Amino acid sequence: MATLLTIDDLRRILIECAGETDGTDLSGDILDVRFEAIGYDSLALMETAARLESRYNVAIPDDVAGSVHTPRELLDLVNGALAEAA
Repeated sequence: MATLLTIDDLRRILIECAGETDGTDLSGDILDVRFEAIGYDSLALMETAARLESRYNVAIPDDVAGSVHTPRELLDLVNGALAEAA
């Protein structure tokens, strides 16, 4: 089975893709915080989705990536795809 995506993995990828915005602390409990609230717009999420596809070998269509609102939803999406592929 492929390695599951953890919140720490996702944090690293979010920072790689768009950095940390002023006043945003990604080290806290961000699982259910909307991406907009932590400073990540749709472009940053598209970049994050592309990086997740590359690293985890999962397909995340743009329309699906655009419908994800929180880190928990993105984790569930990626880990669900990994489970299906196993």
